[in-house]
Amino acid sequence: MEPLPQGTFMDTVEFVTRANLGMKLLVAIVAGGAIGFERQLSGKPAGLRTNILICVGSALLMDISIRIGGVWGGAMVGDPARLAAQVVTGIGFLGAGTIMQGSGVITGLTTAATIWTVAAIGLAVGAGYVFDALLATLMVMLVLAGLGGIEHKLLRAQRVASVTIRTRPEVTLEWLQAQLAMEGLRVLESRVFDHARDRVFELRLRGPSRQFDIAKAELATHARVSNVFFD
Repeated sequence: MEPLPQGTFMDTVEFVTRANLGMKLLVAIVAGGAIGFERQLSGKPAGLRTNILICVGSALLMDISIRIGGVWGGAMVGDPARLAAQVVTGIGFLGAGTIMQGSGVITGLTTAATIWTVAAIGLAVGAGYVFDALLATLMVMLVLAGLGGIEHKLLRAQRVASVTIRTRPEVTLEWLQAQLAMEGLRVLESRVFDHARDRVFELRLRGPSRQFDIAKAELATHARVSNVFFD
């Protein structure tokens, strides 16, 4: 049996390689799209298209990283993990852009973590670990869709915390209680210490978990309040 001509053999290899890459990119679209669809329904900034692009891009770079270090008919040269490592680092900058802070509340952490995980799923697809990537996709969707309600309930759950507030000498406990009450926090215990230039309140508060950070930010905006420290 005569061997195939070199051109025909290389064409066959290229066809198989491109078909393999095509399947990887399709899986990346499915995985990224599934997670992005859930994010889109939740009204998050990184929605369907963003997650698909991240997953597809990561899969493509991982596939290139594996193939670019190989010499046909010879040994592997270079480190195929180097390009993948740059993806992990680079996606961190994209995630940082989704994190914002306002009124004492930090938002975007889940979005940043999601796109970082989607990039990891894309790398797994590009490396050929399709089952692992799809399993991770399922787990991420369960976490995002299933635990959101639980997280919301935890934020609304009542808790008790101690706080030290340093103010100007003329500030009264009644004024401070009124400010905290507007944020849904109730003073359980209080101690007041007067100094020459300021007044220090040591309070024990009770209220919804999410309101403590909001109350801290709001108090910090008052000219009569110098510092707020929660234990």
